[in-house]
Amino acid sequence: MLTVVILTKNEAENLPRCLAAIPERYPIVIVDSGSSDNTIAIARDRGCRIYPNPWPGFAGQRNFAIKQCEIDTPWLLFVDADEIYPEKFYDWFESEVGLAVTGSIDVLMVPSILYLRSKRLNHAPGYPIYHPRLVRRDTARFVRNHTGHGEAVVNTCRIGYCDIPYQHYFYHGEIIEWMHKHVDKAAQEVQVQPTEGAVMTMRGRISVLLGRSWLRIFARFLYHFVVRGGFLDGGAGLEFALMFTWYEATIYMQAKAGIQARG
Repeated sequence: MLTVVILTKNEAENLPRCLAAIPERYPIVIVDSGSSDNTIAIARDRGCRIYPNPWPGFAGQRNFAIKQCEIDTPWLLFVDADEIYPEKFYDWFESEVGLAVTGSIDVLMVPSILYLRSKRLNHAPGYPIYHPRLVRRDTARFVRNHTGHGEAVVNTCRIGYCDIPYQHYFYHGEIIEWMHKHVDKAAQEVQVQPTEGAVMTMRGRISVLLGRSWLRIFARFLYHFVVRGGFLDGGAGLEFALMFTWYEATIYMQAKAGIQARG
């Protein structure tokens, strides 16, 4: 009834823990965009089916899995390699309540809990943070979201919500790698524009409404550290707030540089 799909590229560090949390009864498909480490060997040892595909973005890679990976189950659960879904989630999916919910929807929005250096952040990110993760194979389709690098589902999909969060171990301390990655993301986010026909979250709507004012830099820090209580997460909360304040400043500086270049 369910296939788990994991998008990978050089995830040898994260993948073993991710795979260990997936019940043996579910088939696993790996869509790999060019790993040069042991990712593929780890996946083969678990018996995963592996499909290579150059990276087209999150939306394109998820659509590739839906359409071209010979999946025949009605449902796909997208799990990133640095994410862990608790056994409670799978039990819920197979329960009478889960079957009743999924029987009337095309996409299930699942909340996440973020971990920074393996420390759970209870406040700083600003919960709940929902993502379209469980999708009906025959009716769901992804498009780019307003940021240009994320994904959303098309607004013809019937949406449901789950209250069982997954764990997202998004950062282990590799700050230089993280900054390089987010400089590229910031370049894509310079022009915030909704994708026609895409489902938008409340966070997305607020982001579009605020535009690209320099005030967003200070607002980002205040939101994560003060408004959402990031200070209650201690040093990890401060680190999270500073990382994403830097990211907001990077978007602003790239937007400003683009305006000056055109002028």
